[in-house]
Amino acid sequence: MGTIVVIGGGELTDLETLEMDREVVKLTQKVNPKALFIPTASSDAPGYCDTFNKVYGEILGCETSHLLLVSQTYTHEEIAELIISADLIYVGGGNTRKMLEIWKNTGVDALLKEAYNSGTILAGLSAGSICWFEYGHSDSEAFDDQGNWQYIKLEAMGILPGIHCPHYNEDIRVEDFSRMVKDGGLLGIAVDNNCAIIYKDNEYKVMSTREEAKAYRVMDSEQGVVVTQIEEHPSYRPLHEVYGGGDQ
Repeated sequence: MGTIVVIGGGELTDLETLEMDREVVKLTQKVNPKALFIPTASSDAPGYCDTFNKVYGEILGCETSHLLLVSQTYTHEEIAELIISADLIYVGGGNTRKMLEIWKNTGVDALLKEAYNSGTILAGLSAGSICWFEYGHSDSEAFDDQGNWQYIKLEAMGILPGIHCPHYNEDIRVEDFSRMVKDGGLLGIAVDNNCAIIYKDNEYKVMSTREEAKAYRVMDSEQGVVVTQIEEHPSYRPLHEVYGGGDQ
């Protein structure tokens, strides 16, 4: 087991997730950790990289680096070195489907699983939160067709169990995620913007930077789809409370 911080959404550049980002850094237990940014989903947007440098570098004191899989070419050894040497890895938002395809083609998905197993702190927002689960509720079709698209069930890396919906309080995601969970046989983990779930070994903790920002368990049942808030506690709780039953 390892540690993954799943952030539902929020503007990194506006410091909306700063409390969670600070916790990501704290989890490394290092004063100046090496922080690797992987912005594949945004096609390596330069402004996004600048924002990461500002937040994780200038504000939070990390030594930052970037893995630019869209705009640069690396050897497998160079990619492995960047990933293996990082204390924390942050994955940005954007086109999840495109990102996962590039990761598979470059072997990054396997290297990230190795990093997880070796204790590297993994974190991300939106596409960077979907990627860790078995499946995700994704808007990747919107990047191909701005006018006529639907949310899709996207197969992801499978480190964390279930199907994940970020930005749960945006657009029609509440209704659409329930539709996707219904008859799907998977537990849904939904997270609002400005909220995060920290998965640490066999425990979890919910964090939010706004009172109304919550995390939810979404389950199919004989009575229909049931949505239950995953309570925010000051300390870590056993993960089976989320996946095996109700909050205690």
